[in-house]
Amino acid sequence: MTRFAYKVIGIDGKTTEGFREATDKFAVAKEFKDAGGSIVSIEPASERNLISTIFKKTGLFSGIKIYDKIIFARNLGAMLEAGLAVSRALDVLERQSKNQNLKKILIDLNKDISHGQTLSDGMRKYPKVFSSLFVSMVTAGEQSGSLAGSLKVVAKQMDRSYFIQRKVKGAMIYPAVIMGVMAIIAVLMLIFVVPTLTATFTELGVALPLSTKIVIFVSDFLKNHFIYAFLLLVSVVLAIYFPLQTKRGKRIRDYVVLRLPIVGLLVKQVNSARTARTLASLLSAGVPVVESVRITGDVLQNSYYKEVLQKAEKSIQQGVPISASFIEVPRLYPVFVGEMISVGEETGKMAEMLIGVADFYEDEVEQKTKDMSTIIEPVLMVIIGAAVGFFAISMITPIYSVMDTIK
Repeated sequence: MTRFAYKVIGIDGKTTEGFREATDKFAVAKEFKDAGGSIVSIEPASERNLISTIFKKTGLFSGIKIYDKIIFARNLGAMLEAGLAVSRALDVLERQSKNQNLKKILIDLNKDISHGQTLSDGMRKYPKVFSSLFVSMVTAGEQSGSLAGSLKVVAKQMDRSYFIQRKVKGAMIYPAVIMGVMAIIAVLMLIFVVPTLTATFTELGVALPLSTKIVIFVSDFLKNHFIYAFLLLVSVVLAIYFPLQTKRGKRIRDYVVLRLPIVGLLVKQVNSARTARTLASLLSAGVPVVESVRITGDVLQNSYYKEVLQKAEKSIQQGVPISASFIEVPRLYPVFVGEMISVGEETGKMAEMLIGVADFYEDEVEQKTKDMSTIIEPVLMVIIGAAVGFFAISMITPIYSVMDTIK
């Protein structure tokens, strides 16, 4: 029996990867064909293939950034609009791309098209690269005969989403760098400077206040047990990280984030903008309403917002207007969102209304991130001043005690 790595597309359209033992690869292929699946690849599973398959399945080291996907969608849309065939456009993009992983995917997509498959069929084989939003937009474009327009819309949608991410991350980078530098300086001070002062205090027999004892204790622990201190830090980080990856942990994290003073409002505006932009893109491309709502829910990260979209999907199937699901949760979606969707339903211009909502909240997020950058600076100054003040008082107080003794 030989171990084979397989990739197949099931009758439900989902791509499955894994391993199967059989006498030869034809036996594996027959098994999946009998079940109604389509074979993508079957090959002997060497150790190298095993690792490669794991990386592909988990999306590790895929090396395709969202910026590359935006450029791909934008350029492919422009080429198709100019009259190039899909296979010809993919060939041009493959030769122009400098990303080796993307090159391989483009070659594979071109092969699928040459074998009679559609572009969306080929994209479904790469769920870690092409999201359900991307594939659905391409499918809608193929069905309506406006693939170029759909690609332009999805490129714009991803571009706006990427813009918001960069703004939010940019606002966080500055305080993260400052706090990181502070932590490094503090460790160096505790390891190299404090021990010298501690030796002086010991020789003079000075009575040490509690704050000084705390600083000296931490200094001794870092100097004499640095490995243990490092392992303790790693353990604490892992003890926080892994529970947050569970369903319950993510739920708690989402709850806390939504109720943080300034961050909570920013999260609400980011999710409102992303919901409106994604839903507008899908509807304008001709994707059915129910499917558009489902895909929008998949795009959102916060579990509370996912629940709203899941409820909206069920409500729509029962004949309830979309706006009702948003109006019911003002703590998550501002009243403005629900009202604008309601107007869109009444006027038949849902996509246009949603684009207006998305533009409004994207502008709000941009302004909020600028305000955060302005607010963070004085807050950091206070934190740095408090830390430096605590250290200075802890080290200077015993010195004053010595001076009083001399007098």
